[in-house]
Amino acid sequence: MLIAFNKPMNVLSQFTDEGKWPGLKRWIDVPGVYAAGRLDRDSEGLLILTDDGRVQARITDPRKAMPKTYLALVEGEPDVEALDALRGGVTLRDGPTAPARVRAVPAPEWLWPRDPPVRLRKSVPDAWLELTITEGRNRQVRRMCAHVGLPVLRLIRARVGDWGLDGLAPGEWRRL
Repeated sequence: MLIAFNKPMNVLSQFTDEGKWPGLKRWIDVPGVYAAGRLDRDSEGLLILTDDGRVQARITDPRKAMPKTYLALVEGEPDVEALDALRGGVTLRDGPTAPARVRAVPAPEWLWPRDPPVRLRKSVPDAWLELTITEGRNRQVRRMCAHVGLPVLRLIRARVGDWGLDGLAPGEWRRL
């Protein structure tokens, strides 16, 4: 069984609550499924759940290089050097990253308002990037963008492999 879930902001990628942060059980009442990978508490978007260990391994194993596509609202204006650095891979504290596919994109028209809202500074420009990575290190997209001087203000996973959000509102899920 495969489930696509649009994980809201401030929800954990586990079924149990932890402190003030709710887990998945508040939205998904399907026995025997578990998250195939993680999505940080402060990130939103597509989380795949499954009851099949082989599928889970295919999604999460870095050697399988399953692409994961994110939309990132970043602080600052991305220039050619920053985008080229991301495309070539950057060296983080835990080592070099694989190259990312990245491009500047307009704000998505389909995007839902975030709760709580993103704090934007009037004196600092912001921009949207679409990034596709094949690894899945802890907070990787945020760290990569910060490394090139573009701190992430909002991060949404839009795709995992061939699966996408495709109209799911935050907190909604469907069987794939």
